[in-house]
Amino acid sequence: MKKIITISREFGAGGSTIGKKVAEILGYEYYDKSIILQAASEKNIDISKVLKSDEEAPFLTGFTQSLFDFYNKPINDQIFEAQKEVIRKFGEHGHCVIVGRNANQILQEFDDSLHVFIHADPWWRVEYLKNNRMQDVSEEKIMRDLVRVDRKRCKYCTYYTNTEFGDSRYYDLCLNSGKFGLDECAKLIVELSR
Repeated sequence: MKKIITISREFGAGGSTIGKKVAEILGYEYYDKSIILQAASEKNIDISKVLKSDEEAPFLTGFTQSLFDFYNKPINDQIFEAQKEVIRKFGEHGHCVIVGRNANQILQEFDDSLHVFIHADPWWRVEYLKNNRMQDVSEEKIMRDLVRVDRKRCKYCTYYTNTEFGDSRYYDLCLNSGKFGLDECAKLIVELSR
C-alpha cells in the first residue's frame, strides 16, 4: 500500500478534485495550497508576501541573483524551502495526498509513494473551469489563464527541481482526466496505491 500520493496537474484538469476523492476513499489527509500557509506560519514569513509570490520563480538570474543571494535570500526561495520542510514532514508521517507544490520531486526518494500527473486537452479544461470554478468568466479569459498558469507552473518546477513539469519521466502515472473522467481517475489511483 502506498502511503503517500502526490498529484501534479495542469490548471483546470481537475487534479485537486481527484486528490480530494482519493484522500476520502483511502481515509488519508489531504494537503494542497494550505501547505504554503503552514510553512509561512512556521517560519514567520509574511502571509501576504507568500500569497503574492505563490508558484513564482525569482525574477533575478545569473550574477545579479548571486549578489542578491549573498545579501538576502529572495522570498520565493524562503517560501519554497519552508514548504519543502512541511511536505517532508507530511511524507514522513504518511497516509496523505499532496496536490501540487512539486511534492513528487521533494518526496521522490520515499519508497512508499505514488506520483501522479493529471492532464487534459485545453478545450476540456476550459469547459471544466467554466462549469465549476469560473462560471462568470469568458472562455477566452479562461484559455488565457490556462496558458498563464501552466507556464508559471512549468517555470517554477524547472527553477526549483531542475525537471520538466508534466514530463512522464518524473511521475509513476499520467492520466488524462478529460478521457477517463474525475471519478475514474480517482478509482485508478486508489487501485494502484493498494
